Amino acid sequence: MLASLASCTAPRSIIHSGRVTPHGQFKVGANFGGNLASEPIGELKDVTEDAIKALANRDSVYYDGLVKSATKAAIAYSLDPVGPTFDFYVRYGVLPRVDVGYKYASGVHVLDAMYQFMGPEAGTGAGANLDWYGSLGVQYAGQKSDIFDKIFLGKLTPILEFKATRKDILVPLVFSRSFGPDEEFGNISFGVAYNHTFVEYGLVPGRLYEKIGGGKAVQLEGLTRKQSFGSYGLFVNGKIGVKRIYLLPALSMFYQNYGTFELLKSETVDYSGITIVPSIGVQIGLGQGKSSKR
Repeated sequence: MLASLASCTAPRSIIHSGRVTPHGQFKVGANFGGNLASEPIGELKDVTEDAIKALANRDSVYYDGLVKSATKAAIAYSLDPVGPTFDFYVRYGVLPRVDVGYKYASGVHVLDAMYQFMGPEAGTGAGANLDWYGSLGVQYAGQKSDIFDKIFLGKLTPILEFKATRKDILVPLVFSRSFGPDEEFGNISFGVAYNHTFVEYGLVPGRLYEKIGGGKAVQLEGLTRKQSFGSYGLFVNGKIGVKRIYLLPALSMFYQNYGTFELLKSETVDYSGITIVPSIGVQIGLGQGKSSKR
């Protein structure tokens, strides 16, 4: 189950330092980690795989507490997928204080850019040991999720199909302290981040019915809704190594009030919770860079 969850986890691990990639140089790397969110974990514990199997084997299903719990769990999971993460990325210094990056994060394509507003220009050799650096960035990620197919709730698809798409914009503010001149031996970094998520989700009943007056059964109507919410985060990370090969441990924590979401039969549910994002990675610097050629 964990292997399948890795294909739709939101990319919010922050490994940046305050110093951007030197002009004309590349960085490549890979990270392993996880996304541990309290709200979907809490919702999934109320739904057992055996109960879902029994429900799926019925010819007709009436809307009840179990179907409601499964729907709540699917929406919570789409808001903040729980599971392991893996990404690999490449960054390039396009200007003396600006770099851009592409990341393939657990099946999601991610684009971002960072602007360094504090500290010596990267790659010029002007820095000293214990220099401070600061940068501000923006990251965009978009994905579609067939949530029921990722976990044991997939057995409910003939009864209730759930679809969701999401777009995330992440803005990190990063400060770092250099180990050696120009972060030759790495750094320690910390900062704050704001993430805004835009979600569109749909519930399409199949063999799902409700009883009305006189014992008559009618099929439930589906719904499609849009919602957005903000997340507020703190993070710390490190970079330790030499000769352009580094180990990168990182830890981020976000709080979000996801808001109120509509279920079938005009019922609603409120979500909020804490998300912890740990990761460990390897990074390699490539290229001589344009600053060193001056």
